[in-house]
Amino acid sequence: MTTQEVAARFNELAQQEKWFDIQDEFFADNVRSVDPPHSPYFNYAEGKAAVRQKGEGFVSKIREVHRVYTTLPVIGGNHFSVGRGMDITVEGFGRIKIDQIMLYEVKDGKIVLEQFFY
Repeated sequence: MTTQEVAARFNELAQQEKWFDIQDEFFADNVRSVDPPHSPYFNYAEGKAAVRQKGEGFVSKIREVHRVYTTLPVIGGNHFSVGRGMDITVEGFGRIKIDQIMLYEVKDGKIVLEQFFY
């Protein structure tokens, strides 16, 4: 699949909030997940299982979803990015609002990097 095809399918699943389906379908075995330095929410994870565990750990702490959205992808070469907004109540943090850019790198039809800017 091309980057454009991956991004289109990613968008379809993201609009349905099917983030673990995205991981199952597109994440490479050696995927890396990078958050900003000193993020209070997440750390670096490498490998499909570790990235999955990172996501599941966060989702398990969500107590209430007030609003979430994901923008259409913007594609450049073998990368695409989306905007993502979350207004959620999280155990240990209370109500938080995150507006971020999520950047993905695609290689051989698989996502090999996700990086978050917030």
